[in-house]
Amino acid sequence: MSEEFLTQIPALNAGLNALATLLLLVAGYAIKAKKNEGLHKTVMITAFAVSAVFLGFYLTYHAQVGHVEFNGEGLIRLVYFALLIPHVVLAIGVLPFILLAIRAALVDNRAKHKALVAWVYPIWLYVAFSGVIIYFMVFHLYA
Repeated sequence: MSEEFLTQIPALNAGLNALATLLLLVAGYAIKAKKNEGLHKTVMITAFAVSAVFLGFYLTYHAQVGHVEFNGEGLIRLVYFALLIPHVVLAIGVLPFILLAIRAALVDNRAKHKALVAWVYPIWLYVAFSGVIIYFMVFHLYA
């Protein structure tokens, strides 16, 4: 992997997280407001694919680069870690439940799917959106 491409991965990942956030919002709207199961399914599968691509690039980047330091000081450092710690913990923990929710939907177990997504969806949304904020804080605001 070229060093030039490696330096572009954080921005690419932020874009993928932003796209995942948008897709999750569209999918939520499609099912809640429009009751459009076909659109909901298509958009959710796309959101999962986008998040999977993100994860691949994220793991590749950090395998090559390692830890990326946050340079903010004072109160903003506390804000950053207050955002980062739940982001990391939830990102690690939510994946198996996303897979369970997808499986429940694909086998048409609506009760199980609805029970899972009641809390999985907002966590996934938080993880995707907070990833964008974390990127801007680390690579732009306090680089």
